Amino acid sequence: MTANHSAGATLSCAGSVLDLSTPIVMGVLNITPDSFSDGGRWLSDGRPDLDALRREAVAMVSAGAKILDLGGESTRPGAAPVSEQEELDRVVPVFETLKNETDAVLSLDSSSPAVMRAAAAAGAGLLNDVRALQRHNALEIAAELSLPVCLMHMQGAPDTMQQAPEYQDVVTEVKLFLADRAVACMGAGIARSQIVIDPGFCFGKTLEHNLALLAQLERFGDLGFPVMAGLSRKSLIVKITGRDLDDRLPGSLALAMLAAQRGASILRVHDVAETADVLRVLQAAEGARIS
Repeated sequence: MTANHSAGATLSCAGSVLDLSTPIVMGVLNITPDSFSDGGRWLSDGRPDLDALRREAVAMVSAGAKILDLGGESTRPGAAPVSEQEELDRVVPVFETLKNETDAVLSLDSSSPAVMRAAAAAGAGLLNDVRALQRHNALEIAAELSLPVCLMHMQGAPDTMQQAPEYQDVVTEVKLFLADRAVACMGAGIARSQIVIDPGFCFGKTLEHNLALLAQLERFGDLGFPVMAGLSRKSLIVKITGRDLDDRLPGSLALAMLAAQRGASILRVHDVAETADVLRVLQAAEGARIS
């Protein structure tokens, strides 16, 4: 329907198969106190609120999410790292709770090899790493677990990445980084068909960098991997529109449609129902145009 979508594109996720021939929605659930959008929402007295998370997960899937992305470490600009044990305590009970509640694929948003291993045992079907499996042993553990991986580009680290990001050619540099990481994954034994790439909007990028990546998103499809785009409620919307965090839905939906039109296979979003409607409208319009 849109650029770079392949009729045969699938991901094998621990017994579930995701069809990526048309764009799908990944719903975000941050089990953290400090994530930029939903920080603290899913915690009670510092621990995961499992009942609330169960209800939200079921609602997201009912609204159209095919993947739920669960994370225990905030990677917003300026965020400090958390201990491995704290991350484990936050995410493992949630995977154990949700694995039998829905048929959606449960994704782990983490860079920690130990957390990857524990989450896989608890029901994770996809590994989503903002550091592109660059931590010590992350690549080896990911290959051992035989789960699909999403490799994201980030310049710097979350606590400093937005201070002064610089590129000569942001699209070319990000594309080369992701190509190199994909080659490393395949060299470690991860199948090509199990790799997703993400240009990392707002992770060490200025507004101009982000707009260049979005305008040329089709170029990432040239690498032959499904593309994930995480633009939901991001700071570039504020810089364009001046809106507060609670008023970024229109901007998020506009960015989601643009990303889908430019070849994104997975849209990582906070507003699942609204984004799913955008994709339905886009697919209907594309279908009518083709027919």
